[in-house]
Amino acid sequence: MKAIFTLLAAVFFLNLNAQEIDSKINQTQTQISEHEKQIIELRKNLTKLKLEKIQTDIKTKMIPSLAAGEVVTHHSAMALCYSDKHEQAKWVAHIIVPDIITGKLNRTNDFRPDSLIAGGSADKGDYWDTGYDRGHLAPSADFRWNLKAMSESYFYSNMSPQRPELNRESWAELENLMREYVLAHNEPLYMYTGPILRDGLPTIGKTTKVSIPEKYYKIAYDITGDTVTAIAFVYDNAACPNPTLSYAVPIDQVETLTGIDFFPTLPDDLEAKLEASFTPELWQIGKEKGNVLPIHRNHLPEGNINSIMAQSYYDKKATVCGTVVSITESKAGNIFINFDQKFPDQLFWATVWQSERVNFSYNIEETLINQRICVSGVVKEKYGKPSMSISNEKAIIFMDSADSIEK
Repeated sequence: MKAIFTLLAAVFFLNLNAQEIDSKINQTQTQISEHEKQIIELRKNLTKLKLEKIQTDIKTKMIPSLAAGEVVTHHSAMALCYSDKHEQAKWVAHIIVPDIITGKLNRTNDFRPDSLIAGGSADKGDYWDTGYDRGHLAPSADFRWNLKAMSESYFYSNMSPQRPELNRESWAELENLMREYVLAHNEPLYMYTGPILRDGLPTIGKTTKVSIPEKYYKIAYDITGDTVTAIAFVYDNAACPNPTLSYAVPIDQVETLTGIDFFPTLPDDLEAKLEASFTPELWQIGKEKGNVLPIHRNHLPEGNINSIMAQSYYDKKATVCGTVVSITESKAGNIFINFDQKFPDQLFWATVWQSERVNFSYNIEETLINQRICVSGVVKEKYGKPSMSISNEKAIIFMDSADSIEK
């Protein structure tokens, strides 16, 4: 009998202990739920504060000069100046923030008129079946960290008629470069984007007349402490197959083309720094690092061409000049000298076949790398790019010495 009572007591205490454990589990789960609710609220508040910071920065630092009668339309993470005459924005200002590093939102594709435009904006019918893309000025991917900001990027006030070969290719590459800069530096990047508008442009549109710009611009700048990094780009509304940085221009050139002063609220010394800043090499990110701009035609020896111009000289004799940014060797021992952009994105390359390497008195890889040279011969198309075969060192001139290596 004593053994039975002992067993019953043990069972009782075991049940009591299990109930205590269950109670503690429930309490812990409740605490976790409460903390999760708090975290959700904190994240909402953090996002709200970030949007307020962006709005404040745009309003205080990024509003360009306005002509008589012009107004600024503010959205959650961008501002714009809408031209009723051209039915698109003259400029859109926004900030690419480092939150894009962790942002994972997909395109919302909710294109719609902008209700904040007093005279009404363009709409779907104005673009439909015209052959032109609804080109974002402030790209939707720049807002992939916030659903509201992403959705507002689909207002027609943020659209402009772009040729598909621009919008889907080189313009997209430019937008990628801007985001890559933010990813690499973990700093916000201040952006202006717009069309270059003028009277007499052709139009599309059924209910409104939307001007078709001939050119577009983008301005980007980063101010970190006393360091200013800035650049601008101008693209034709057409296929622009050259390297992204070849479309880079000084900011004051965009101001001249548009008639807009983009920095009227900044101190004069800072504005001067921004407008004078033109260092494309600082924008070489990732695979672009180590590439250089093609030599400007105004800086070429008379009668010579650069790596981009070589595309127009197939099956013709020419002297092509550029910077050797990489040299590759095939398994067969052939050497490929890549101009201005590294393999496999080179703009032009010169080939020295293995059988002709004996005609060079120097180590080609060591001697030519990072040098600005000109090569003479017949330009041929190879894999869709201009190329040239070099049989001996007399066909190579070093630009910086204006002489051949053998002399």
